Amino acid sequence: MYALYARQSIEKKDSISVESQLDFCKYETRGEPCREYADRGYSGKSLNRPAFEEMMGDIESGKISKVVVYKLDRISRSILDFSNLMETFQKYNVEFISTTEKFDTSTPIGRAMLNICIVFAQLERETIQKRVTDAYYSRSKKSFYMGGRVPYGFALEQTTIDGIKTSWYVPIPEESEHIKLLYSLYCDPSNSLCDVIKHLNEYGIENLRGGTWSTARISEMLRNPVYVKADADVYEFFQSQGANVVNPVSDFTGDNACYLYKGTISTTRKQCDLTDKDIVLAPHEGIVSSRDWIKCRIRCLNNRQSTRTCKPKNSWLTGKVKCGNCGYALVIRQAKTRWKRYFVCSAVSSTQKCKGAGTVYADVLEEYMLNAIKEKLAEFKALSIQQEAVISPKLNENKIRLLAIDREIDDMLSKVATANDILMGYINDKVTGLDAERRKLKEEIQTLSCQSDDANTLQITNHAETWENVSFEDRQAVVDALIKVIRIANGEIVIDWKI
Repeated sequence: MYALYARQSIEKKDSISVESQLDFCKYETRGEPCREYADRGYSGKSLNRPAFEEMMGDIESGKISKVVVYKLDRISRSILDFSNLMETFQKYNVEFISTTEKFDTSTPIGRAMLNICIVFAQLERETIQKRVTDAYYSRSKKSFYMGGRVPYGFALEQTTIDGIKTSWYVPIPEESEHIKLLYSLYCDPSNSLCDVIKHLNEYGIENLRGGTWSTARISEMLRNPVYVKADADVYEFFQSQGANVVNPVSDFTGDNACYLYKGTISTTRKQCDLTDKDIVLAPHEGIVSSRDWIKCRIRCLNNRQSTRTCKPKNSWLTGKVKCGNCGYALVIRQAKTRWKRYFVCSAVSSTQKCKGAGTVYADVLEEYMLNAIKEKLAEFKALSIQQEAVISPKLNENKIRLLAIDREIDDMLSKVATANDILMGYINDKVTGLDAERRKLKEEIQTLSCQSDDANTLQITNHAETWENVSFEDRQAVVDALIKVIRIANGEIVIDWKI
């Protein structure tokens, strides 16, 4: 019996339909019995197709003696898949016929020509994939909507950008308020994702898109740059994380949000990793301040995976302690000895080669850090905690100009190696002027930052004396606020303070 196989990935006006393919194939049967197999909407890059698998099952059962297709690439566009397919056909004594290419697989020349044609079929598929990828990358750089799930807080609305029809996000008032609440809650270091969900449930704040609130879903919202009012601080943050920022810093005025794209380099990195990903300013306005967004994003980035349900097995220093030899985190371990908790380098048990920082007993390290923190806090008569972020437009303008000056100076210095005496004189004068402007801007930024920070503050006195009564969660928050990292190696402890 003949097997007539047809496939069509996308139905387009200039493509041959499944029905037409089967009509061509029927001509080869000369009226003999045949069975039709058709896959609609499936690509030729894979053999995972329902009708194709059914046909292969019939071949293995001995029901099929000849397979007829309209064209070679209808059955496969992969050299490896097609080679394996030919071996299967030979195993079950099945002939293969292409109505347009007229292959005879019973001769060496016919099989050789068949392999040559499948090479060009795969080349065509890869060329199409490259065109699609290039088109996607080009459109994404122009802030076009590229499909996907519409983020919570927004609805999709038709618009036109540069004369091309596309879509953009418009805020849904009630959902947008939910987003603002999520960020304000998670900005508080004492609130975990579970605490945020607990707050939402306690006050009857329902997910307006159905279902229940989950930590995974909320974490995704807290990382998404589609909500941020992108200013110069956001630009610097993305650059520091290794992202490809498409727009110049002058466009980061604190109004528009951002789109995050995968980028041209495929990666299997964690979701929080922005390396080699593309950041493009979106046409819609953001709804969360840059300060709150960056704070939440960093919390997600430095999530210490420390739950409050197992405090005895953890330490309020977890996530801050690093190996001084390899830079990997020191993780907490549990033992049945007198010293129940201890830190070890996480790279020692992995594929990384590290001699480790030795065994660091958690109780001893906590006592040492407790004294170090109390000594540090004693240096200050009072501590100020900002209640409300007040962002000055002038502050953002100065930051944008400062970044632009840094780029100009770097550009000038890159020309020094090939410069003659005349050009060197010009470079010296230009760099001197830029450096003077740079120092002035830094002074203004410092002044404006102090004015912003002093807008609404609470002062805390006798902080050093009250440390003994601070809770486990509050100690974690204090460590987050005071310490960047604690490095331990060869019996030495180095503390990198934030203050």
